[in-house]
Amino acid sequence: MTQSTDQAAVWLAQSAFDKLSAELEDMKGPQRQKIVDEISAARDEGDLKENGGYHAARELQGRLEGEITQLEALLRKADTSAPVDDGIVGPGKVVTFKFEGDDDDEAETRLIASLEMKDFSGGLEISSAASPIGAALLGASAGDTVSYEGPNGRSLAVEVLKVELFQG
Repeated sequence: MTQSTDQAAVWLAQSAFDKLSAELEDMKGPQRQKIVDEISAARDEGDLKENGGYHAARELQGRLEGEITQLEALLRKADTSAPVDDGIVGPGKVVTFKFEGDDDDEAETRLIASLEMKDFSGGLEISSAASPIGAALLGASAGDTVSYEGPNGRSLAVEVLKVELFQG
């Protein structure tokens, strides 16, 4: 289990951390080697100036290296510690809330987590703790009403109905 003390820590479920770590190893191993082999084969074809296969493989290599760098940075600052079941909104919590003045009485449920959790959220919509609504919800409990500024500049208020641990 990785835990970062960095202020910019990103909460990830342990299962997400494990899967992303495996993806990173695949990128650094088999995927990287496949591209190296493609570049080598294209080099053997001769003139590199007009060798489309060579240039395409080099471009692919650049993209892969960028993805590796991003994933390494994410995993370095990942916090996989289990959130405390204290009923307070924070990373790793599922929050059910309703917009005040919403006539359709429809509650929304979101996971407070980094956007990197989207493939591991079980279909839950994600709100980052850095997003306007995520930041407003942090520290709230069931029964609390919090306000934040929406994208159109209007003040929006939501009532927190329920706070649960993410079971992912």
